[in-house]
Amino acid sequence: MISVATWNINSVRLRLPIVERFLQEEAVDVLCLQEIKCQEHQFPYEALAAIGYKHTAVHGQKGYHGVATVSRLPLREYSRHDWQANGEARHVGVELEGSGMRIDNVYVPAGGDEPDRDKNPKFGQKLDFLGRMTEWANDIDGADHAGTLIVGDFNIAPLPSDVWGHKQLLKVVSHTPIECETLDRFKSAHDWVDVGREFIKDPERYYSWWSYRSKDHKANDRGRRLDHMWATPKLATKASGHRLREDARSWEKPSDHIPLITEFDL
Repeated sequence: MISVATWNINSVRLRLPIVERFLQEEAVDVLCLQEIKCQEHQFPYEALAAIGYKHTAVHGQKGYHGVATVSRLPLREYSRHDWQANGEARHVGVELEGSGMRIDNVYVPAGGDEPDRDKNPKFGQKLDFLGRMTEWANDIDGADHAGTLIVGDFNIAPLPSDVWGHKQLLKVVSHTPIECETLDRFKSAHDWVDVGREFIKDPERYYSWWSYRSKDHKANDRGRRLDHMWATPKLATKASGHRLREDARSWEKPSDHIPLITEFDL
């Protein structure tokens, strides 16, 4: 069995204690982090190696964005795509040695506040980012490996049950129809399987993010599912379990996101 987790950590150095706690409690084989907010030479390699995570692929950037995949299993980095088309560090792809499983770790842009590309260039950049991801998905050839898992902060909650209020959020970036339609085109490009929703069936509540604006995120539970784990069809058949660590949102100095974990019979 191989277990993979994804977590937008919102600064890996600031939140290293809860990363260590999570890894010690869950002992996942692979952890994909987004928004690490550090350059590659600043990443806490030694601290993570000390608890068994010696294999890393880090695509960092000063102060913003950045993704990192850390593993107890040997891996090789095979790609870094600039789907933002401006040099931002938002993707890294690895292949696990032995199993041949590929894991693409991605941090999709948030897209600003106004869902109009003419008024808000960031929103247009988000849609274009997803368009380039879709072109990549169209070209994936899975014949020579076990399959691909794409994980990370997609910054889109596509289903009505992925948000606390569907009607209230239809004009709010992350749940607008154009974003959901754009993400659906990506999904169709390689028949991706939304692994989380294979185990937590729609319309069951499924959130991975709660705003810092609420002092107690549990009081009004205004969450959204912004984080995802999607597998190519062949790999999806090997998924044997999926769970969330919602309690991590209440840990000391938490991220506003929580970890998602999927297990595969490989």
